[in-house]
Amino acid sequence: MNRRLPSEREAFMFLRKSGCAKDVAVHCKAVAKLAVRMAEKCKGQNMNVDVELVKIGALLHDIGRSKTHDVDHGILGGEIARSAGLQLDIVSIIERHIGGGVTPEEARRLGWPDRSYMPHTIEEKIVAYADKLVEGSEVVPIERTIQAFERKLGSQHPAISRLKELHEEMSILLADAQ
Repeated sequence: MNRRLPSEREAFMFLRKSGCAKDVAVHCKAVAKLAVRMAEKCKGQNMNVDVELVKIGALLHDIGRSKTHDVDHGILGGEIARSAGLQLDIVSIIERHIGGGVTPEEARRLGWPDRSYMPHTIEEKIVAYADKLVEGSEVVPIERTIQAFERKLGSQHPAISRLKELHEEMSILLADAQ
């Protein structure tokens, strides 16, 4: 299906219409700003990245927070986006931005639909990573995010190693894009 991406204005209206709080919209805007900078760096190095998809995906990544602030906000956000007829690549960004990703086994244990919620495309990875570098609307070091995850989940939780792997991969990509 070849649908056009929503505009930035339409994405903000969709957040508001879905019931997202103002602080969620502010966070999404900050994530989008950082993610677009990352995507443009990658594109400048001739990497195949859709900057507009990154921007709109980042603006909508937390739409599920209109229903919950639990870890399943990605799943609920995907359902909201899917029911609104948004294209699959946006739905995937929304569903796959949680932590460093969620494996099918973990999804089953959480009671989610049985599939992978690991970021695969460069656009999904950029949005997931930018989200981990933005707390509220402030850009923070990845170490701060990792420490917060360790306090919440325990230092041996597999999400910690996946987050570190995502950081490593994105650091290499972004260093190559300097």
